[in-house]
This record gives sequence, structure tokens and C-alpha cells, in this order.
Amino acid sequence: MAGVNHTDTKQPSIWERVRADFPILDQKVNGYPLIYLDNAATSQKPKAVIDAINHYYTRDNANVHRGIHELSNRASVAYENTRTRAAKFLNARSVDEIVFTRGTTEAINLVAHSWGGKFLKPGDKILLTEMEHHSNIVPWQLIAERTGAKLVYLPITGGDCGVLDLQRVDEWFTREVKIFGCTHISNTLGTVNPAAELCAKARKLGIVTLIDAAQSAGHRPIDVQEIGCDFLCVSSHKMCGPTGIGMLYGRLELLDQMSPYQGGGDMISSVDYFQSAWNKVPHKFEAGTPHIEGVIALHAAMDYLDQVGRDKIAAHDLELSAYAQEKLQELKHIRIFGPERGRAGLVSFLLEDVHAHDVVTAADRRGIAMRGGHHCNQPLMKKLGVESTTRASFYFYNTHAEVDRLVEVLREIQQFFGNA
Repeated sequence: MAGVNHTDTKQPSIWERVRADFPILDQKVNGYPLIYLDNAATSQKPKAVIDAINHYYTRDNANVHRGIHELSNRASVAYENTRTRAAKFLNARSVDEIVFTRGTTEAINLVAHSWGGKFLKPGDKILLTEMEHHSNIVPWQLIAERTGAKLVYLPITGGDCGVLDLQRVDEWFTREVKIFGCTHISNTLGTVNPAAELCAKARKLGIVTLIDAAQSAGHRPIDVQEIGCDFLCVSSHKMCGPTGIGMLYGRLELLDQMSPYQGGGDMISSVDYFQSAWNKVPHKFEAGTPHIEGVIALHAAMDYLDQVGRDKIAAHDLELSAYAQEKLQELKHIRIFGPERGRAGLVSFLLEDVHAHDVVTAADRRGIAMRGGHHCNQPLMKKLGVESTTRASFYFYNTHAEVDRLVEVLREIQQFFGNA
């Protein structure tokens, strides 16, 4: 990415310049320039990431950790270099605390199965929040059925602001709670939860903590030591990397105590017909041939994000979502969900008498990609008293002009449905 002369007001902003790194953004959809506002579902990929995948397949394609020929050596080195890069990206204490998974969902399932299945027992409590994604609810439901543990939920406050009721935290953090799982940033509300504060409170009671960082890892600096969590889960595809790959950070002492999640190749040190011995952490949790090109491209994505600057991305998120909220509030007959201040880079809303799916369909015909539905937050939707919302989610390649165009299109949609 070329440098930017910040003193020359005639120069495009850094955010306009980075758009050139994303080939997919240079196209028209239904005759209109593409405005991609579905970044909470998946982000777009810069050319550096695409090139990394292409390089692997054209130069280094081989299995890892199994061969001694040159291509396998190259692939293995690149694969493990990504683990080292990931440890730095999250500020883990050791590269052995990084486990590659298929994404946040598999990472949470791994913890629920391998940690929860071993340590939870009848009468124990699993504490989650009322704004969790299904991926941080369903795995715990399954393990609760298996172990006899009980699910409890830290509530959100009433109304549409969608923040945790922090005044009641002490009611829910009790000795019976053995693990606390919490989203860092809500994928529906844009709420940024005080992860470090909550983990510190849990740690005083000996509660193990898991942070779902799917919506935050590509949008702001993440320091697992500063947060003080025991586990943290990340999806590559929401941070400019490829789909089908993610990371679990786990405190080494806990990973050492946990049983393998799956059996197969590479997670063993020895096998006979009746018993096996496990490989060391983190390989104990990486059974079978991994998503090698995905891991290698994730390295390129992390490099790219740090080149742009995750602190700058976080500031842009905050500024652009505040601008979007302000502009949306100019519309009549609109209901906006989430905190009024300090929200992450997304806005969820409902237009009166217009279904979210109709809004998204009409916007798509004008080149705007958004998401309409329950966003894998059905319990939260019931709490809010709605079935679905329309969600516009931003990333650093989105601009104020795109927000202005969004509001213009929403006004057209309201006029069409007769509720402007």
C-alpha cells in the first residue's frame, strides 16, 4: 500500500486508497457501483491475500509435517511461520498457544468438547450473555446435556440500546460458574463489551473465560494478555483472510490438560491397535491435513492489517458507524438498535412496515450489499421483540459517501412502500 501525504487535502484519504487493494470492489452490481456493507458476515480480500493463495498452489503445494522433500519443507515452514505470526498478532505468550481451526465456530466447539467435556459436572454453571451468536450458545447447550451443567445468561439492559447490564454482574458471577463465554463485539448490536474487565472479575473467582473475537480481531488490536482471557476465538474470513480457517488462542496450561478434539493424522505421537499417545500442544488439536493455503493466506492478511494499522481501523470503525447512525436518524419511521455511542462498525435497524428482507432485496437492486435476518442471534431477537433486522456493517474500505448513498436508497425504499 502506497504512503499517503496527509498534509495534502487534495490527495485521496488512506481509506479511499486501500480500496484499490481489493479487486472485487471495482465492479457494478445491477448497474450500480458495488457498495459492500456486509462485512460482519465476511470481509473482502486484498490482492496480497489472493496472491498468497496463488503462490502456494503454483510453487509450494504439498502436505505439511509429513514429507522431507523440498515442497513439503516449504509448505511446513510457511504453515508454522503463520503460527508465529498469529502469536505476535494476538500477543500470546507462546506459539504453542495458537491452534488452527476452521474458524470461530470450530474453536468454540473445541473448547466446549475438550475442556467442558472433561471438567464440567452436574451442578456447574456455564455463564454466557444474552447477545451471543449461535456459535457461542449451541456448543454449550450440547455439552450441558452431556455433563449435567446448567446454562445461565448475563442479561442486557431493556430497550434497544443493547448493552450488558453491568450493574448486575455480581449476581451472575458466582462460585458455581465454571466458564464464562462472551462476545467481544456483538455482530447484531455493535456493542463493544469490556472484555478485560469481565475476565478480571471472572479470574478472581477461578472462572475460565472464553472471548468470541470474530467481530473484533480484524477491527482493532487484540492483546490476549491484556484482556486476560483463557481462550479467544478468531475467524480469518472476517479479517481479510480466506474462509475455512481460524484460530483458537488457549492458555498453555489449559491446552495441556485438555483431551484431543478429533482423532487422526498428525495429532498423535504413536498409535497401536488398542491405544494411542498424543502429539504435543498445539498439534494435539490439529487432526488430519489442514487448510494449508488458508493458513498461509491468513499470514498475508495479518501482515496487511498491521500495514494499514489496526488502531487506525478501530478509529475509522467508530467514526463511520457514528456518522451512519447520525444520518440514519434523519429518516422517519426507523428503529435503530445498539448503543448510541462507542459502537463498533455496524448499524442494525428496522424501517417501519418494511420487512428486513425487502429492504435488503431493494438495496441490492441498487448495488448495496447488506444483511437482513436474525444474524444467528435468534434468542437476542426475541429479547428485542423482533424477528429480524437490516444490518449495514462497515470495514476500513467503506466511505462516508457510501453511507450517504445508503441513506439515499433507504429513503427511496420508504417512498416506494409509502412510509417516508
